[in-house]
Amino acid sequence: MAGASGLGTGPGAAGGDGDDSLYPIAVLIDELRNEDVQLRLNSIKKLSTIALALGVERTRSELLPFLTDTIYDEDEVLLALAEQLGNFTGLVGGPDFAHCLLDSVRLLAVEACVSIAQLLSQDDLETLVMPTLRQAVEDKSWRVRYMVADKFSELQKAMGPKITLNDLIPAFQNLLKDCEAEVRAAAAHKVKELGENLPIEDRETIIMNQILPYIKELVSDTNPHVKSALASVIMGLSTILGKENTIEHLLPLFLAQLKDECPEVRLNIISNLDCVNEVIGIRQLSQSLLPAIVELAEDAKWRVRLAIIEYMPLLAGQLGVEFFDEKLNSLCMAWLVDHVYAIREAATNNLMKLVQKFGTEWAQNTIVPKVLVMANDPNYLHRMTTLFCINALSEACGQEITTKQMLPIVLKMAGDQVANVRFNVAKSLQKIGPILDTNALQGEVKPVLQKLGQDEDMDVKYFAQEAISVLALA
Repeated sequence: MAGASGLGTGPGAAGGDGDDSLYPIAVLIDELRNEDVQLRLNSIKKLSTIALALGVERTRSELLPFLTDTIYDEDEVLLALAEQLGNFTGLVGGPDFAHCLLDSVRLLAVEACVSIAQLLSQDDLETLVMPTLRQAVEDKSWRVRYMVADKFSELQKAMGPKITLNDLIPAFQNLLKDCEAEVRAAAAHKVKELGENLPIEDRETIIMNQILPYIKELVSDTNPHVKSALASVIMGLSTILGKENTIEHLLPLFLAQLKDECPEVRLNIISNLDCVNEVIGIRQLSQSLLPAIVELAEDAKWRVRLAIIEYMPLLAGQLGVEFFDEKLNSLCMAWLVDHVYAIREAATNNLMKLVQKFGTEWAQNTIVPKVLVMANDPNYLHRMTTLFCINALSEACGQEITTKQMLPIVLKMAGDQVANVRFNVAKSLQKIGPILDTNALQGEVKPVLQKLGQDEDMDVKYFAQEAISVLALA
């Protein structure tokens, strides 16, 4: 039996001699033609079983052509097939026959190229793999082009520096200016990795001359996902290109992205500032940073506000205490009274990290007084935030500041009219108790906890008694 058309026509098709033991193979092959997508998927996942039963020669001469002729399918099926064929080298006879896989199925070559390229010589790569990749980069299906972009780093490593320079860089340029946003975004995401995988001696020249012009276009792309993908990696180029190139060529791009209408773009730049700080120092960006940070800090989407809070300790460390106090301190305090609990909680943790960065003296003079003022806020949620801040700050500030400045406020709040505040007082005393000395515990904390232990509210009573027990004040 010759040719792919004989596969799957009956029991004999799978075995050549009508062996009934191979009948399941014929069933699997029939399922590859079934209208049910799930059945086709199941059959594809068992392709290695079919190949083993057929043997390497018939897999090459019959199964692969059969797949080529038969499967024009949904992307889900094609991707499953690509995954299978990527591991098919041994089933077609080993590395000497690996090139057969590249001719098998239209979309699948990209997946297979990564695995196969590692087994071939440079000459074979040029003659056997590159034609397939060139076709994939220009394929009419955006999903094929997307896959090239998504797998670009693996392809670059597998193909080596010579082919990368001659063939892959031009292909990458095409992907960066692809008509489909998904493809451009996938390629943009690989810009930093592309640079890192280039030979050290060629990196700067290749990026500056062949990649940067395309990056400049993407900074003002019409699609926010493309801009966001680029913003997540572009800062990493500064360590590759060095100080002068970063200041002259990348800095204008960073500044443009910091003003972008899309919050995710601004956020991605801010979250990767450490890369630039290592190369040129963050002061170069500080004047443009500030408006971007303020806008994000006040963004209507609370998740955007949350994200910028989480980067604040990093920013504070890079900008320095003077800049922080002058420009950003008020933002950090404003977050403590945000209407979203997750923001207030994150802002509290942020203060603790800032104290760890700037020291207890800074905390005593700058942060603690502002936190303690909130104990008199008419909104009970803000009063509770004072307690949460004290819980977080006490350890970082140490015994003296906790005893002299924080403890009196906590004890005073034990008389609050709102039960939620009172039971949080009990929890705070339990939290800061281990930091206090014995005199403060016995003389000040114990009487207050005993009084709360007799409170009319069951929760207040419970947490007070728990604190007495944990602090061994019974």
